[in-house]
Amino acid sequence: MTAAVPTLPDFAAVLSAAARIAPHAQRTPVLRSRSLDEIAGCELHFKCENLQRVGAFKFRGACNAIFSLDDSIAARGIVTQSSGNHGAAVALASRLRGVPATVVVPEGAPAVKLKAIAGYGATIVRCAPTMAARNAAADALVAESGGHLVHPFDDSDVIAGQGTVALELLRSEPDLDALLAPVGGGGLLSGCALTARTLRPELEILGAEPAGAADAHASLREGRCITDMTANTICDGLRGHLAPRTLALLQRHIDGILVIDDDAVIEAMRLLWERLKLVIEPSGAIAFAAVLRHRERFAGRRVGIVISGGNVDLDTLPWQAQA
Repeated sequence: MTAAVPTLPDFAAVLSAAARIAPHAQRTPVLRSRSLDEIAGCELHFKCENLQRVGAFKFRGACNAIFSLDDSIAARGIVTQSSGNHGAAVALASRLRGVPATVVVPEGAPAVKLKAIAGYGATIVRCAPTMAARNAAADALVAESGGHLVHPFDDSDVIAGQGTVALELLRSEPDLDALLAPVGGGGLLSGCALTARTLRPELEILGAEPAGAADAHASLREGRCITDMTANTICDGLRGHLAPRTLALLQRHIDGILVIDDDAVIEAMRLLWERLKLVIEPSGAIAFAAVLRHRERFAGRRVGIVISGGNVDLDTLPWQAQA
């Protein structure tokens, strides 16, 4: 039997998402740094989603998904599973909508992200640190409570919301030659790729993925979702795997995925802290790390980089662990 083709968002959905979330989401800045341009050998344009509400791009997708629901559905409550940023985003968007939220969180999630989820008023349910356990626990809660599931990335409304990152970036910087974004479950990259390919068909669109969780790279190579890898990376926000929707969009719209080791991510993260004077988490630094690792590819070009988040435990900074 042929698998059903998932419903995919289109560019019109991204435009609708932009209008829907405008009263709630921040329009984040695009920052420049001459010193980082010199180090990278290209012209860098940083889209700073670490300055988004909840400290990550995830608020865009969660806000769009939750505010697009009929009142009768939203009133039953929202359920999700998340290692952190999406959970906080769902918690805040649910609070703004005036509905309850429950977040399934895997063991080992960063304390700073758990604190944010609880702080926005969501109920936290713990589970084993695997995507299968997360999905199973969320499904059980939906069956028990009748709540509406807002998946972190396998959701057309979430993807459309994330696509507003590229919409803002390309409206601000229309002459980019390349666009790079992190990839875990693929919601951010697929939404940005859909938007960028529509607005700038000639733009090079690339994902950046940790070597310890390179399932998206493998999935694109094999043409199917690879879901049985065990993630081992400092980039806790990129430990998810692709879903049918995100895989389909990436197959259509991106030019490749660059696989980056954790040491390069830590180096890039520290540089961003030093030169941009911003708190940036490892997952948020990986696209910049990809540019530094592939200087020849980007030499002299105008490169847009999505800094996806800035939620990091200040008591356990990665360069302290290396000392």
